[in-house]
Amino acid sequence: MARQAMARTVPARTGLAERAARGRALRRSVPRSAHGRWRPARGRDLLAILKAADRGRLSALLPIRYGRLLQSPFAFLRGSASLMAYDLSETPATGFRVQACGDCHLLNFGCFATPERRVIFDINDFDETLPAPWEWDLKRLCASIRVAGRSGGFGDARAQDAVRTAAEHYREAMADYARRGVLQTWYDRVDAENVLGLGQRGQRGQRNQRDQRDQRGQSGGQRRAPQALSERYAAHAAGVSLEKLTEGTGAQRRIRERPPLVYHADSPALYEAKARRALKAYRDTLPEERRVLFDRFSLVDVAMKVVGVGSVGTRCAIALLVAGDADSLFLQFKEARASVLEPYAGRSAYAHHGQRVVVGQRMMQAASDLFLGWSSTGRPPFDFYVRQLRDLKSSVHLDDLRPSEFGGYAGLCGRARARAHARTGDPAMIAGYLGGGTIMDRALVQFSTSYADQAEKDYAQACRALRGGARGAGAR
Repeated sequence: MARQAMARTVPARTGLAERAARGRALRRSVPRSAHGRWRPARGRDLLAILKAADRGRLSALLPIRYGRLLQSPFAFLRGSASLMAYDLSETPATGFRVQACGDCHLLNFGCFATPERRVIFDINDFDETLPAPWEWDLKRLCASIRVAGRSGGFGDARAQDAVRTAAEHYREAMADYARRGVLQTWYDRVDAENVLGLGQRGQRGQRNQRDQRDQRGQSGGQRRAPQALSERYAAHAAGVSLEKLTEGTGAQRRIRERPPLVYHADSPALYEAKARRALKAYRDTLPEERRVLFDRFSLVDVAMKVVGVGSVGTRCAIALLVAGDADSLFLQFKEARASVLEPYAGRSAYAHHGQRVVVGQRMMQAASDLFLGWSSTGRPPFDFYVRQLRDLKSSVHLDDLRPSEFGGYAGLCGRARARAHARTGDPAMIAGYLGGGTIMDRALVQFSTSYADQAEKDYAQACRALRGGARGAGAR
C-alpha cells in the first residue's frame, strides 16, 4: 500500500527529458513566483491550533513544553509544527510528492554514525514524516533559517542570504540528482567533514583564533582534520554516556534522575513489566540478524525522559540494557502520534505510527540506526518508535556559529533535503520545475520574509496568552 502511494509520483520507464518537460509544464499552472506570496488564512486561530496539539500529552509536562516553546521566536517555530502545517496547506504546490520530513527546520539536522561507523550529516527527526508535497519541507526549512537568523543575532540581511543559499543548494543538488541513476542517488550521502568547525561545542577557543586570523586578513575557512572529528565523536562512545547517564555498577546500575526531565515512574515494578512487553514487541520488528545482537543485552532499568521542544508532553522513555558492566545499550522509546501533515496530505498507509516513522526514516536517511524499530504498550495502546539514545550523535549549535558560517550550514541543510527528496520523489520533474535560474530562490526568500514576520507576531501573541502557564517550568 505504501509503495503504491509513492509510486504515483514516479512514472515508470519515462525518459529524463520527458519528466523534466512535465516539470517545466507545471510552471504555467503553478508559477514559481507564486511560492513567494503568503498571508495567514482567514479564520486562522493560533491558540486553538496549539491547544489541539496538546491533546493526549501528559498534562504535568505541558508547563515544560510551553517554557521551551516561549524562549524565542525560533523556539516557537520549532515547537509549533502543527501551526505551520496548517499554513503550508494553503500555499501553492505542484502535486509532486516525496517522503516529507514534516518538521524540516534548521536544527533537525545533525551528524551521526552509520552502522559502518562512518560519520555523516543528514536530517535526524522524523516524527511527522508522511508522503506530502516537496515544497512544504523546503518552505519550512527556509522559514526556520530566516527566523533563526533573526533570533540568533545574525541579522536579517545575513539570514536572507542564508535562505538564498539553502534554496540554491537545494535546486542545484536536485538538478544533479536528476542526471544520476537511481542507485547512485540512493547511495549518496553528505559526509560530516562538510561541517568540520561549524558551531561545535567546546571549540570556542579555536573559533576565537580563527576570528583573529580573519582580522589579520588571513583565511578563516580552515577546517580541523578528519581525525579530530573522530576524536570528538569518540567522546560520545557508550562508556562515556554510561558514566554520565547512570549511577551504580553491574546489575545495580540505574539511570541517574534529573527531575523533572529524567525520572522513574511512581510504580517502578509495573513500569518495568510494561517495558519488557514493549521490548519483546520491538524485537519482532528488527531484522533477524539484529535480533541476535539485541538478545545479548538484558534490561536493567527504564526511566521517563523529556526531550525536544515539540515532543514535550508526549510519552518518551529511555531503557538501559547491558551485556557487561561497561558494555551498555541505551534505547529511546518515543511516542509516535499522527503526523501534523495528516489533515492536509492524507492518512498514513501504516496503521502503526511507529512503523510510519521508521519506514519514513529509512527512506530519507542515507543510513539509519542499527536498532531502529517500533512497538506499542498500554491500553488503549500508545505507538512508539525505538532507536539508540546516543550513537556518536552531534549537532551544530547556532549560538556557536560565526556569521560567515551560518549560510554555509544553511546550504548543507538544503543539499541534504534535496538528497532525501530525490530518493523518494522524481528529481527530474522537480528539477525541471525549478529550472536553472533563481526565480524559485527569490520566491523562497520572499516567503521566508513574510513567514518570519508572522512567526514573530505569533510568538508575541503566544507569550501574552500562555506565559503564565510556563512559569517555573524547568524549561532547560
